[in-house]
Amino acid sequence: MDNLHILVLAFVQGLTEFLPISSSAHLILVPSFLGWPDQGLVFDVAAHVGSLVAVVFYFRREVATMLVAWLRSLGGGGASRDSRLAWWVIVGTLPVIVVGYVVDGPIEDSLRAPWIIASASIGFGLLLWFADATGARARDEHSLRLRDVVIIGCFQVLALIPGTSRAGITIASGLLLGMTRQASARFSFLLAMPVIFASGVLQTERMLTEVSPIGWVDLALGAALSALAAGLCIHYFLRLVERLGMLPFVVYRVLLGVLIFVLVA
Repeated sequence: MDNLHILVLAFVQGLTEFLPISSSAHLILVPSFLGWPDQGLVFDVAAHVGSLVAVVFYFRREVATMLVAWLRSLGGGGASRDSRLAWWVIVGTLPVIVVGYVVDGPIEDSLRAPWIIASASIGFGLLLWFADATGARARDEHSLRLRDVVIIGCFQVLALIPGTSRAGITIASGLLLGMTRQASARFSFLLAMPVIFASGVLQTERMLTEVSPIGWVDLALGAALSALAAGLCIHYFLRLVERLGMLPFVVYRVLLGVLIFVLVA
């Protein structure tokens, strides 16, 4: 891979991982539209590592507080809002981990067809618009109950379909449950940590079978650029989401889906 490919794909991964517009779809479509060879699993792993580093660093204080409270609750120290939130992240992650493990391989590959990506981009984009337009937007992430988290976790399974967007579907489900835009986004980002880690582990296992990995310098550059893009994305998205709403992302998703149908599907 040359530096231009690394730069573009790392920024695409970092930006789209946490925006409700589907990173997997963009990583499939960008090389296809530009006539570039597939970047391979090795680069995907590096880019995901960069995104994971960014989200953990951005929420480092919350993660540390939640981890301490969770460990204290395991030791009989009693439940707190932070320990409950840590449990909710675990519970909300389990469905996608289990289903993702089951469908990995041929089933997953069959979902990468352009018409599926286009349909998911449009369909789940419209769901995001509906959730944003009708949601009460009155709750924060600490008000979630077990039933709410199970619902969000089941919605997150749909993100295994390229074009759905993990961030988009979890934010939409949070909005449908009455959460504010910012609270939905924060909980979505917290859920991203174990999901990206699990995805990275799975991709690393598959990566070991690749016969032509790219160099370590390219991997490090891709991870660093992805982390930078992801950090900026998280920071500004959380600052602007209440003011912007979801409509700009919905419009983008619908236009992207139509473009895919016209050019590829």
